[in-house]
Amino acid sequence: MRTCQAIDREDLCECAELGVSELVTNALLHAEPPIRLQLRGTTEHPRIEVSDASLVPPQPGTRAGGIDLDAFDLDAFDSGTADDIDISTLSGFGRGLDIVARAAVAWGAIIEEEGKTVWFEPAAEFSDDAGAEFQLMAPPDSGEQRTRMGEVAIQIKGVPVHAFSRFQRHYRDLRREIRLLALAHEDDYPLAKVLSEHFNALEGPLRSGMGREQVDDALEAGRESIDLRLRMTPQVARQIGELIDLLDAADEFGRAERLLTAPRLPEQRAFQIWFLSEFRRQAAGAAPQAWSGNATTRPTILS
Repeated sequence: MRTCQAIDREDLCECAELGVSELVTNALLHAEPPIRLQLRGTTEHPRIEVSDASLVPPQPGTRAGGIDLDAFDLDAFDSGTADDIDISTLSGFGRGLDIVARAAVAWGAIIEEEGKTVWFEPAAEFSDDAGAEFQLMAPPDSGEQRTRMGEVAIQIKGVPVHAFSRFQRHYRDLRREIRLLALAHEDDYPLAKVLSEHFNALEGPLRSGMGREQVDDALEAGRESIDLRLRMTPQVARQIGELIDLLDAADEFGRAERLLTAPRLPEQRAFQIWFLSEFRRQAAGAAPQAWSGNATTRPTILS
């Protein structure tokens, strides 16, 4: 694949192409659109992801499964190119995910509110055995995190809805990236485990207190900005404010480990610092301060 060549990992091309073929085919046959293919991770441990809108996790075959993969000519994976192999023959027997396992050093799925992402890290060689073990990351328990007693009003004034939406996407992608690195390569990325634990601790407060539904309504109505009106305990507001330091640490980690996910741009960081600081300030009793940046900036669309 050209992308593997671009990051100087030609050794992964064959297994990457095999895995992508299986996951994309599986998504087209069984998942819900939109379907997105992307490369994440690091140059040392690149990871290919196929995302879709379905919440149903993939169903890897059993190690026996009633079909013997070794009955097929899998030596072709070692001696030829991916183009020489009839992938559809194997997939037609319902063994596509087993092909992914044998083409990967690690693989699994993460289920989120918006859908699922099936990922794998391509191996340098196709495995002769059952391959990598499937790892499923389901959403954390989102039970009630707060009570009405002791809540305070939080007003976030002049929130640019497009900047907020970019923030949400960035946070979701970053959280997933850190979690998967910690899951698949804890020994190689010890800081990823620490960051992942902090992200998990903030899951409840962020899920219940960020005002995403209000912003979604404003987007649907075609509005450029919105005044968010929220209620939460001061403790929850302070926890949300802690995300400022966590995002800065994640940016430094990304630069140090050469993640394929780019760190935030200065204007993204400026908006996020203002937004999250409002929770921290108002939890301490300060008055709201409206956003003073460019509220009409829209995301760049790449062709």
